[in-house]
Amino acid sequence: MEEQQLATAGLMGLLAGLGMGIMLFILAIGVFSIICYCKIYAKAGEPGWACLVPIYNFIILLKIVNKPWWWLFLMIIPIVNLVLLIIIIHRLSLSFGKNAGFTVGIIFLHVIFFAILAFDKSTYTKLEN
Repeated sequence: MEEQQLATAGLMGLLAGLGMGIMLFILAIGVFSIICYCKIYAKAGEPGWACLVPIYNFIILLKIVNKPWWWLFLMIIPIVNLVLLIIIIHRLSLSFGKNAGFTVGIIFLHVIFFAILAFDKSTYTKLEN
């Protein structure tokens, strides 16, 4: 009976350690994503801290991609929000001289492609409507 309790305690300790490792990994990705957003906002001439403020960060993102602020209200509508988000991401890619393939990369590998956008030598160019 004691061996079973020791084995169970060992397994629980292992699972707790794995859980902590996963949590630290997710935290590291979150912090890295915030750094990337700050760099992207700064490259676009906006304050980097703006990416940390809910709702305001989206208004600034709309400003970066040269779309009206009231698109924020359209994001409440299901399906429309997905289409608008793809348009916004594509316009963000175009604003930094990237193409549609880069937009697809951002959609499917968000962290990697935002890091590329944040740390490469691309420059921001305001798009026309």
